[in-house]
Amino acid sequence: MKNKRIIIGGGGTGGHIFPAISIAKAIKKLHPDTEILFVGAKDKIEMQKVPEAGFKIIGLPVAGFQRKLSVKNISFFIKLYKSMRKAARIIEEFKPQIAVGVGGYASGPILRAAASKGIPTVLQEQNSYAGLTNKILARKASKIFIAYEGMEKYFSAEKLVLSGNPVRPDLINSQIDSEEAFKSFGLIKDQPVILILGGSLGAGTINQSVLKAIDTFPDEVQILWQCGKYYYDKLKSEVDKRNKINVKLHAFISDMDKAFYVADIIISRAGAGTISELQVVGKAAILVPSPNVAEDHQTKNAMALVEKSAALMVRDSEAEKELVQTSLDLLGNIGKRKELSENIKKLALPNSAKRIAEEIFELL
Repeated sequence: MKNKRIIIGGGGTGGHIFPAISIAKAIKKLHPDTEILFVGAKDKIEMQKVPEAGFKIIGLPVAGFQRKLSVKNISFFIKLYKSMRKAARIIEEFKPQIAVGVGGYASGPILRAAASKGIPTVLQEQNSYAGLTNKILARKASKIFIAYEGMEKYFSAEKLVLSGNPVRPDLINSQIDSEEAFKSFGLIKDQPVILILGGSLGAGTINQSVLKAIDTFPDEVQILWQCGKYYYDKLKSEVDKRNKINVKLHAFISDMDKAFYVADIIISRAGAGTISELQVVGKAAILVPSPNVAEDHQTKNAMALVEKSAALMVRDSEAEKELVQTSLDLLGNIGKRKELSENIKKLALPNSAKRIAEEIFELL
């Protein structure tokens, strides 16, 4: 199967773009001569991460729609019109045989343009609650890859493929040197590590909760903290002021395989992509669902694990009071950590990207 051309559209957050990159790598592994073009939102994370992964990307000026009344929605329609025109030109010039949408508003224009030309489209829905863009695009999609059961309430059942969420390949095939992993973050190997993640953009509540109680952490407990670029400068100043040498602060962590490896427990938001990664690495986790998402779907994601004794959950509204103490209690409870680790590992679907790639080529 030679000279196939595939467009992958979407992004806006790491939760959308990292699964997309995993799918692209699985496609290239199956058929190395396949041409892949990403289409994302201008100035978003995909414009950096996709080229770093070795793929070409074109940015659209598209922006998100404000669900509340806002003057920003005037510019939304202007940007959408420009994006639709640019998407049509991309389809005309690249001539893909199939278009893959991974969610986020950037996938809308390019998949609509592809479908209007009779090009098959497929969708990948990461969450237990379907995103608005995917719900709009679903009618013309040939297949919809899902990570949770019960998605028939959003999509036609005959289109659904339960594939799980793709995770970064380095988490599955990682060959990690233990000494080097700890050394790369400036950590001491024989002391416990709490890994704190707020997603690729950071999480204000988690950051504030940790900062407020940072002196509660004993000196021998090491904190590996991805805080997000928007919060980094302020938090760096606060950490330096307190001379907290056991706190290793990063705006963004690229070597997530090493970060997961060194962690004894993990504090994280409950985005679908992150949960899939936690399932693969099998680490004890405390989830703090973001309240600022459609239909509170992160709480639904987290509860799916909590009900199986596969993770703990602290609500966003209670994080400042409870998060740090909950993490210290879990760190000291080896039996509970083992239980959570074993149960979350059972939920992993590590070959998701390969499954999706195979289904795409079956369509082709």
